[in-house]
Amino acid sequence: MSRPALWGWVAVAVGLSALTIPWFLWGDATLVAGIPLWLWWHVGWMFLASLVFWLFAQRAWGIGIESDGSSSDGPSGSNSSVDAGGERR
Repeated sequence: MSRPALWGWVAVAVGLSALTIPWFLWGDATLVAGIPLWLWWHVGWMFLASLVFWLFAQRAWGIGIESDGSSSDGPSGSNSSVDAGGERR
């Protein structure tokens, strides 16, 4: 995946993290359906975070970590193998 896509996902992660705590709702006693508004904020945030994570897992899993596929399985010059449990031998 391209570098702009990597930075786009970083921006989404930072933005989502910034929305985690609703600072602007502190001290607000508004109730919606008998539940404080700040709690509804967290319900909505969790829904949004799960949607973003699903999109990330579908489109960009491994971005910035996995190689482009042109390299070998192990480090260069290494004759190591990987067993079914993921352990290098």
